Amino acid sequence: MKIRNQRDFGAGIMYMVIGLFFTIVATQYPMGTAAKMGPGYFPFFLGILMSLLGLLVLVKSLGATAAIESIPKFNWRIIGLITGSVVLYGILLPTMGFVVAVFVLVFMSASASHEFHWKGTLINATFLVAFTYSVFVLGLKLQFPLLPFFLQ
Repeated sequence: MKIRNQRDFGAGIMYMVIGLFFTIVATQYPMGTAAKMGPGYFPFFLGILMSLLGLLVLVKSLGATAAIESIPKFNWRIIGLITGSVVLYGILLPTMGFVVAVFVLVFMSASASHEFHWKGTLINATFLVAFTYSVFVLGLKLQFPLLPFFLQ
């Protein structure tokens, strides 16, 4: 069998590995029943579902009707920017507050792609701050610093 769509083949393997990992780890926790679920119930069945989805994607990548696509060259700059923005968010949150940390996260991760411009990124960051504030602070009543330490 020839792999016609390398992207889908790789994605299928990734889904299967992650799904099997969660399935195996979930067996270490009590399962419970469908009526009274234990902590291992949901991740176990979600892992199985993810593995089956990965198998489906993998099999479709081998089919004669699959589009011919290859995996592009790995871009370390993009990986570094995305990962770095998440790490920087975690570092900035306690001292600079939620608003600044989210804006830095969105602008830094948007700089990983040439498709985003500062106006759209500003709108996205503003919406994300408003939405997450309403969900986590107003809805869930979580407490974390919203503004930088020198403004509180």
